[in-house]
Amino acid sequence: MKDAYKKYFEVNKETWNNKVSIHANSEFYNVDGFLKGETSLNNFELTEVGNVNGKKLLHLQCHFGLDTLSWSRLGAICTGVDFSKKAIDRAIELNKKLDLNATFIESNVYDVEATVKGKFDIVFTSYGVVGWLPDLEKWAQIIASKLKKGGSFYMIEFHPIVWMFSYTESPPQIKYSYLKGEVIYEEYKGTYTNKNAEIISKEYGWNHGLGEVISSLVNAGLEIEFLHEFEKSPYNSFPDMEKTEEGMFVLKENARLFPLLYSIKAIKK
Repeated sequence: MKDAYKKYFEVNKETWNNKVSIHANSEFYNVDGFLKGETSLNNFELTEVGNVNGKKLLHLQCHFGLDTLSWSRLGAICTGVDFSKKAIDRAIELNKKLDLNATFIESNVYDVEATVKGKFDIVFTSYGVVGWLPDLEKWAQIIASKLKKGGSFYMIEFHPIVWMFSYTESPPQIKYSYLKGEVIYEEYKGTYTNKNAEIISKEYGWNHGLGEVISSLVNAGLEIEFLHEFEKSPYNSFPDMEKTEEGMFVLKENARLFPLLYSIKAIKK
């Protein structure tokens, strides 16, 4: 399966390798604050994942590891996986600097069964992840294969309605299908942490509706515990958002017609 998408993965990997130094030095990721003890995790995932102390946790698509290391600080025995070598190298540096015990592995998600040993109590993934994956059936099978019996999968992700819009236009225009269709290619200057950064982001992605995500997990043998949808986001990721009193972000009132995030928890019976 991976060979059919090799071109797309290679282009995406190059873009993400180029993003690492920009992201690691950005206000968005606030590495200085993180090194001083701040968590990169948000209340959504902290509340819904629950106590991780002593549990083995596999973090898929971990970027340069801040969330993985945040879970490690909470007592989880963590393994973070990402296909960007530069991201994994930076994660390993941070792990050593903080004297934590996380493990980081450079790997495409679709290779995890071969590259990551053992089974886990928790598989975790978050914020801007499934859009990089063409085949969710295979993704869900891999998640199920890495979970212990009784283990849980948790994801929090931007809502698929959000990805129907093209944000390279102003104002954003509905351009893409809610349901999975052809691969989507976008090319733009900068990155979500710095729109003016000297980088041309070249990205291939795929839209996946909620039905596809949930059906893939169920077909892999997981039992859905909940699906939650949220109109607020911890990230000012889209144009013309308003900040709430509690520090979250919402679309402006006249555009607040759909959720921004969803979360899913599923159990391996």
